[in-house]
This record gives sequence, C-alpha cells and structure tokens, in this order.
Amino acid sequence: MIELHDLSKTYDDVKVVDRLDLQIEKGELVVLLGGSGCGKTTTLKMVNRLVEPSSGSVTIDGRPTAELPPHELRRRIGYCFQQVGLFPHMTVGENVAITPRLLGWQGHKIAARVDELLAVMELEPSQFRDRRPSQLSGGQAQRVGLARALAAQAEILLLDEPFGALDPIIRDRLQTFFRDLCRRLGLTVLFVTHDMVEALLLADRIAVMGDGRFLQIGPPAELLSKPAHPIVAELMSTPRRHAGIVDDLLERTDG
Repeated sequence: MIELHDLSKTYDDVKVVDRLDLQIEKGELVVLLGGSGCGKTTTLKMVNRLVEPSSGSVTIDGRPTAELPPHELRRRIGYCFQQVGLFPHMTVGENVAITPRLLGWQGHKIAARVDELLAVMELEPSQFRDRRPSQLSGGQAQRVGLARALAAQAEILLLDEPFGALDPIIRDRLQTFFRDLCRRLGLTVLFVTHDMVEALLLADRIAVMGDGRFLQIGPPAELLSKPAHPIVAELMSTPRRHAGIVDDLLERTDG
C-alpha cells in the first residue's frame, strides 16, 4: 500500500534521511521508533509531501506520490500529531468536517459522517458536536483529532507522537482504543514515536531508526529477542528493565 524507495532528505548538505526502503501492507500498523533527530518525523512528512524528498520516491497503491498535487494527496491521507491542531474558533463538528467540506461533500453527508465518527470515538455527538476545543480535555481533543484524520474515509493514517502529551492513564486508554479502531476499520498506519513501550504495544512491525537509516525492521517479538544492532538492543532493554523493577517490587510486597 505504501512503499518507500531509496528515500532520502538532505538539509544544508546534511543527510537527515538516508536511502530508506520500506513496504507497508494494507491494514498494517508500522511504527517508526527512534530518538530525537533520527529522521522519523521527516520520513513521515515525506509520505504526504509536507516535506519533499531530495531523492528516491514514495508510492501509494503503486502510484508515485510525486504525480499527485500535494493538496489532493493530503486529502486522501489522515494526519494527526501530538499538538492535535484543532482550530479554536471552530466547533468540534466543524473541525471534523474540514476535509469533507474541501472535497465538496453534501451537507447532510458531512453531518452524518461527523456524528458517526464522534460516536466511534466515544464522544456523544449531541454533547460534543457544538463544543469548542477549549472545552475539551486533552484526551477528548486527541480523539477529535483522530476523528478529523478519519473524516474523509481515509484508509491511510500518518501519526506523529499523537499521545505524547497525555497523562499516563488517558494515554493507555487511547492506545488500546486506537489499536482496536485500526483493526476494526482495516487502516494502514505509519506511526512515529520515541516510546519503546508504545511501539511494542501498537505495532505489527517496528522500524528502528538511527542517523536517518533503518537499523532493524521486524515484529516486536523479533526486536526484543533478536536485536540486530546495539542501538536496537539498548532501546529494547528499557521495557525489560522496567518490567524487572516492577516484578521486584511485587515480590517484596508479596513477601
């Protein structure tokens, strides 16, 4: 569904993304994992041409994205990021309806789609449709952001640290909710995070990045059991170490 071919990006003679190759199947959730500055957000933005590649290409359903006008491409792809970016002067319903309106959907179809998505996000339409973003909690705003990303019936989602600013309890709930939603709707997702536990919980496959390159790509269990690079091993050791600390605490409590 999404393919990166020899994809690179250079800024001021510094190569921040270096000859990436990746194929994401329909309905697959792939996580780009790595520390700050490793190139994962730049890679994500090259998929919908918010950043233009210096070389290489991206194809969606076999068609190079360079052949599509950027605005048309972006209307086909849902995009959600950590800051959510809801327009404060618009209601929740108006925020969700932005892309369908740009696509020329009829009013009744837009209204039905807004209510459908708010319900899917467990936000009762009659209670939330006419609220302003300032009247939402962080978790509610993030759900509205996801609804907006899905509004035009996009089959592809790009997400950049979408849950990073949330408190741990809300974050855990939304991660579980989001994974179930992706499976239910058969969405194809490219998801950026620096959080190892989030990657392990959500991904079908994880692509670990370092210095603009893929260090290892594979299912979570494979990266945990057979890390192929020292950076991958270090990343995977963190959740193991945390789990060990929790086990020790539980043993002391039981004792």
